Amino acid sequence: MKTIKKTCLITGGNSGIGKQAAIQLAQNGFHVIIGVRNIERGKLALAEIKQISAQDDIDLLQIDMSSKKSILDASLKLNNRIDKLDVLIHNAADFDIARKQPEKTVDGIESIWATNHIGPVLLTNSVMNLMKNSEQARIITIASKGLMMHPNLTVDLKDPEFETRKFSVPKAYYQSKLAQVMYTYWLSEQLKETGITVNCIRVTNVKVDTGRYPNISGFMKFLYSIKSKFSITPEDMAKTYTHLASSPDIKTTTGKYFNEMNKTVTSSPYSNKKENIDAVMNLTMKYIE
Repeated sequence: MKTIKKTCLITGGNSGIGKQAAIQLAQNGFHVIIGVRNIERGKLALAEIKQISAQDDIDLLQIDMSSKKSILDASLKLNNRIDKLDVLIHNAADFDIARKQPEKTVDGIESIWATNHIGPVLLTNSVMNLMKNSEQARIITIASKGLMMHPNLTVDLKDPEFETRKFSVPKAYYQSKLAQVMYTYWLSEQLKETGITVNCIRVTNVKVDTGRYPNISGFMKFLYSIKSKFSITPEDMAKTYTHLASSPDIKTTTGKYFNEMNKTVTSSPYSNKKENIDAVMNLTMKYIE
């Protein structure tokens, strides 16, 4: 009897950890779909992923995680192309370290908040029917070990988009990733009767290709070169993505936070309190209603 392949969608699958995860999952027998914002760069990455993985069952899906229309259009295409979705990895992220001021998306939402938090929630909602068709679907969100440096960080419920407070890319980024951790806990509770698991990965320091940020200063490039000496490769970090997506050992594990060693870790006390989680999700839903 022919085995039906599992299908995995990885957003931001054309570079970095996402690309390495696509290679690994393809080698593990998955039908991999890489979500890409730029279709031309996506085609180049697709060819490279196929070549390195020596697998051909890999496809492209154009999706801009900062745009509601793009997410909904991509979800419609997915529904027309596949019958089920077994794994959804929310890898795409906005972290332009050269940015000095907040930038708005086409929907008028601050870009980091939209791309890193609102977009993943909307995409999950939009493909939930496909995930419910899977025997054992897995949703994987992505956070950052950098949150450990900000143990008292909260999601600013009144000003998540930095309309009135001082903006910085790290502040906006860590807020969005904190929100994703809390979303993971919330969604795992919502889906506990379905068999769909939801877990989050705490990505550690990973070697950054500074060529992706042509506008950063020489000093910042120097800092990143120092940091890279204490960083792991995207390929090594992707092994945790692959573990969470494919390991039978964790098929019923849900609502957990994993580090790069595939071990469960804890997040801040703030992020674990139900009233805080509910408040963040009430705010979130106002954006996608």
